[in-house]
Parts: sequence; structure tokens; C-alpha cells
Amino acid sequence: MARAQQVDSYMTIMTLMEQFHSEEKCRQILEQFRWPDGVECPRCQGHKHSTVGDRNQYDCLSCGYQFSVTSGTIFHDTHLPLKKWFVAIYLMVESKKGMSANQIKRVLGISYKTAWYLCHRIRAAMTEHNPPQLNGTVEIDETFVGGRLRGEGRGTGNYMKNKALVIGIVQRGGKIRLQKIASRDRKSLHQFIKEHCAPDMELIITDEWAPYEGIADQNTRHETVNHKEKEWVRGDIHTNGIENVWSLLKRSVVGTYHKISAKHIDAYLDELEWRFNNRANLYLFRDTLLKLIGAANLEYKTLVAS
Repeated sequence: MARAQQVDSYMTIMTLMEQFHSEEKCRQILEQFRWPDGVECPRCQGHKHSTVGDRNQYDCLSCGYQFSVTSGTIFHDTHLPLKKWFVAIYLMVESKKGMSANQIKRVLGISYKTAWYLCHRIRAAMTEHNPPQLNGTVEIDETFVGGRLRGEGRGTGNYMKNKALVIGIVQRGGKIRLQKIASRDRKSLHQFIKEHCAPDMELIITDEWAPYEGIADQNTRHETVNHKEKEWVRGDIHTNGIENVWSLLKRSVVGTYHKISAKHIDAYLDELEWRFNNRANLYLFRDTLLKLIGAANLEYKTLVAS
């Protein structure tokens, strides 16, 4: 079966509503993406099946397993209409600063709990597992994300207790990698850099923070800008790219989400990473939908477990 042509073009909210206005249309596109060569049993990979009445299910004639296009996917056991899923996916990937669960709740006319769970299931599917290493010239920096405790100023010991430490790396003209870390020490920073930078990286640019020292080798230069001395740019040596990412992240927290728990911050970082890395992708809705089809279901009890 050929790839669904109706999502091989730039998607707008109007075309989304026109093309996927019914459950039947939504299921058709999911089936074309999940089973391009025809319906396949997720248990035995058999291709012989019969339909189960009007329940949108199939009965495998090889192993007897009953399944649907959503079986074993992130859509499994959802009580929410698929067309509402599609709208939520579109809003989350096309909103530069993200979309809060409260806004999804108002747009879709659902409860906050349902909206919150829906958003986290979509974020879980956006996670890129084992992404390729970055190369060329990269900028690296850390920042603290989160609110401050009420009544605590910068000079108090409790000021940072409600904040999470995040490190980021951006390849100039390329992609970003973001991650919550426990410490700004040498071991944590160097481990993150080695994980996400190719061994033959040309140039790493950081600020003057001492634990970054020693990251250079015979293949890679390390340059710094001294922010303490008000040095922001020296020729093409600067960290403006990663600073712009922090600006976008913090505007998302303040203007969209209002607060983010340290427990779930990696999920929000994955969402920003996916959206930023696909900022020039005209088929972002289609490609996000493909990721959701291939993603395992995220159970609510797992999401809220301590």
C-alpha cells in the first residue's frame, strides 16, 4: 500500500480538520503508516485476517489474536477520539513555545487530567533514542530551570532548591541536545560532551567555567568566552546559539507552562529538542505521527509513579 499522500504536503489546522474530520479517516491514515504492505498481526506478523464486525478490529487467522491499528501503540486503550489526538499533536509541534495542558483542555473540551496525560504521551513519543552525534562547531552551556521558593532571594541558601540544572549543546546550523544533570562538575560535563559530540569534532565553545577545561584533544579545539569579564563575542567565538535555546526554553516555562516539575523536565526538554531539530521540516506533523505509531504506550500509573 502506498504511503498516504494526503499528509505528504504542508499541514495547516484547516487542512487537518478537512482531511481528518472523522475516526474513519484517522484510522485509515494510521493503518497506511503502520502497515504500508497490508494489515499485519502485531503478535505473529501474519497477514491473513478477518474483520470483527464494526469494532475497527481484526482477527488474525494464524494465531487468533484480535487487534486494531492502535494495539501496542501509544494510542492503545485511549478513550479519546483520534481526531482530538491529531489536533493535540498538531498544536504541540506547531507551537514554537509549546502548548500547555490547560490550553489543550480548553481547545479539545476535555478534563485537565486527560489533557495532561495526553500531552505527556505525545512528548514520550518525541524522544529520540540514540540520536547521532553532533559534529563541526558546537556551543555548550548550562542553565537552571524552574521557579524560586516564595520569600527566598538570590542570597539565601534555598534559592536553588526549586530549580533543575540543564545542560545543552547546539551544533551551529544543526541540531541540539538537552538533558537534566545532577551537577556542574567536570565528570558530568565531560560525560555529556563525549556522549553527544563526535570524536573528530572540530571546535567546542563554552564559557569560562573551569570544569570544561581538558575537553580538547588532538582533533578538537576548545575556545571560551569570559562572561564574567563581559566578553560575549570574540570573532566567531560565542555561545549565542545555545543562549537563544535557553531563552526559548525559559519563555516556554514562563509564558506557556508557568511551572515545570523537576520530575518531568526531561520530557519537556525532549519536546523542545524534537521541535527545534525539525524547525525546517515542512512535514513535521506527518513525521511526528509516524513516531507516535512506533512508540510504546505510556501508562498513567507509570507517569505518576514517584
